[in-house]
Formats: sequence, C-alpha cells, structure tokens
Amino acid sequence: MTLESDLERARDLDVGDLADAIESIGFECTRCGGCCTATEPAVDPADEDSTASSDDPDSEPHTATVFPDEIRDLQRAGDYDFRDVARPMPYGLSETDEGLEGETFEWALQTDACGDCTFYEETDGVGACTVHEDRPLICQTYPFSVALDNTVQPMGEAVDEAGIVRAHECEGLGRDITREDARDLAATLKERAIRELEEAIAVSEQYEPVDRETGSVVVHDSEGAKRIDGTEF
Repeated sequence: MTLESDLERARDLDVGDLADAIESIGFECTRCGGCCTATEPAVDPADEDSTASSDDPDSEPHTATVFPDEIRDLQRAGDYDFRDVARPMPYGLSETDEGLEGETFEWALQTDACGDCTFYEETDGVGACTVHEDRPLICQTYPFSVALDNTVQPMGEAVDEAGIVRAHECEGLGRDITREDARDLAATLKERAIRELEEAIAVSEQYEPVDRETGSVVVHDSEGAKRIDGTEF
C-alpha cells in the first residue's frame, strides 16, 4: 500500500463503524498515567533478579508524535518555548560524546528528567494532563489506533482488535463507554489517521538532504528541514 492509497482509505473510513469497534472493545480513562510516563524496558523472564520501573534510568522515555501545528498550539496555550514542547523523535538518531546527532522525520512531545511527558502531573496517584484541552491527536485517541499500513502506532503492543481499530495496552480497556463518547473518539481517530498520512506525504515531498554539521540534529517534518529548536535549517 502507498501513502496515497492509505490516505484514500482513511478518508473513506466510516465513523459509525469505528465507533462500533471502540464500543465493542470498551474504554474509560482511569487517569493511571500509563500512557504519559516512561515505558519499562524489556525484562528477561529467565533473569530472576531483573526488574524495571519508570524510575529506572534504563527505561525508555515517553514517546508521542506531535505535528508542527500542534506544537505551535501548545506553545500559544502556555507561552512555552519550542523546546519546552517538543524534541526530535529519537528514531534515526545516535548518541555521541557531543550528544544526539543524525536525521529524523518526526517530533515527539518533550519529556522530563524521568522520561515522563513534561505536561504530565500526578497527585495522590491520580494523573492529569496540564494541557488537556490542547493535547495532540495521538493523546486524544490513545489507546486506539487505525490499522493502516502507514499510520503511526502508539507505544504499547496492540492487545485487542475490532475491524480496523486496534487497542493498545491500557488498564482502561474493557470498560463501558457511551455511544456518544465512542462516536466522538471515533471521529477524532479518523482525523488523526488522515493527519498522519497527510504529514507523511508532505514530509516525503518536502525532503531534501542538507549539509549537517557533525554533532547536530536535523528534523525533517511537513514544513521542511529544521534544527532541534524548530527553526528552519
């Protein structure tokens, strides 16, 4: 499947069918923070002494794709600098003595020193998003994704599937959801699938190799090549 054919399929998705799938799987957010915090590294089940937690320095930072216009929305919402909101997606980058270097093709939400989303806060075990009204589409639709070849799959393995809708690891799965909430979520899920494919097509059309200095990072997004602070390369 090409990006263009997947985009046609995404635009033809029926919101009612997506809502049926979401309703059959079931979901209610428990505010556990699992989708906003660092992921645990793989643990060898044969190693009895092997343990992991989101506080482990070897755990993987939270990774959520954010589009350029979503970054600007978040900047305006809280008067943030670009790097307060986003960081280069780590895939394709390598760690050197001078820091990260290389080329990547997406932005991810910024993380704190523990690897958690910088906009996540927790009080007495209950999580909250400090930019909830302006959160990116991937956050609005987690734990669901659309199973097209070129759409982004969020962190967490798919643990359930109904039709074209996949459900990823989340303790809120299997809970009752109203038809109205299922339709709202389905409409946003369709919007996200379309946006992801439009972005991917724009990135491929905009891409041009750039002369990158050693020890620097280039992010190619739908608006062109950018430095780590979001300025044009």
